[in-house]
Amino acid sequence: MSATIIDGKAFAATVREKVAHHVTRLKEENGITPGLAVVLVGEDPASEVYVRSKGKQTVEVGMKSVEHKLDSDTSEADLLKLIDDLNNDPSIHGILVQLPLPKHLNEDLVINSIDPAKDVDGFHISNVGLLGTGQKSMVPCTPLGCLMMLRDHHGSLSGKDAVVIGRSNIVGKPMAQLLLGDSCTVTIAHSRTKDLPDVVRRADIVVAAVGRPQMVPGDWIKPGATVIDVGINRIPKDDGKTRLVGDVDYESCAAVAGAITPVPGGVGPMTIACLLANTLTAACRANGLTEPEGLTA
Repeated sequence: MSATIIDGKAFAATVREKVAHHVTRLKEENGITPGLAVVLVGEDPASEVYVRSKGKQTVEVGMKSVEHKLDSDTSEADLLKLIDDLNNDPSIHGILVQLPLPKHLNEDLVINSIDPAKDVDGFHISNVGLLGTGQKSMVPCTPLGCLMMLRDHHGSLSGKDAVVIGRSNIVGKPMAQLLLGDSCTVTIAHSRTKDLPDVVRRADIVVAAVGRPQMVPGDWIKPGATVIDVGINRIPKDDGKTRLVGDVDYESCAAVAGAITPVPGGVGPMTIACLLANTLTAACRANGLTEPEGLTA
């Protein structure tokens, strides 16, 4: 068996096209331009690249993009004041504080100071609780992207056996909640799960988000299963350089699976696309307008 490749890059482009279409409609019919504010504290190189990409894609779909770059020694009080200002700015519908933050800042305090309705990362404790109880919430971007790709590939997910490897608050736990919401039977597994290969082997859907390079080999995968690889890991090559790999061993898994996401080019591009979708959703909700179909859970 040779797995179908789920092309996240192409799917993300489709999502951005849909977002851009709805943004144009919002402007023409309602005079509303969705606004996204990104806050970066310090000079982490990876975060700077990511923030630049977010800003570029935000502008490309016709949204307002605002970036606040703060010094690494910015005080907690100053950061919270900025977030409060953004909470009260009607032109800003989405607020994202780029993680990780410098060690002197309390990430939980900062994230929970964002207005839950503008929390387009979906990390605020209120959104976590709403998602966990099946209510309308802002949904974390990476799990939302995974869900979109699974729905597109399978249609209905009802009744499927899903295993999520990884229990992080950012991916693993919300991913499990989203799959439950689509009527999957869900197991959250992790590095300490007993008989992990047997647990994974029974799944129709495997979402690998454990943060360990190539941890999942092909002989853990049920023939025909769908494998969503959330991992982004750098490993050394023979020439002294590095290459990106996921949490699954791609070659062996692709030989067994029915469908699989590659790394790079799978889940990664969907994260920013879903951030844009969340900002659009937040703008519609803030103005009492109907949300676009297919762009949230």
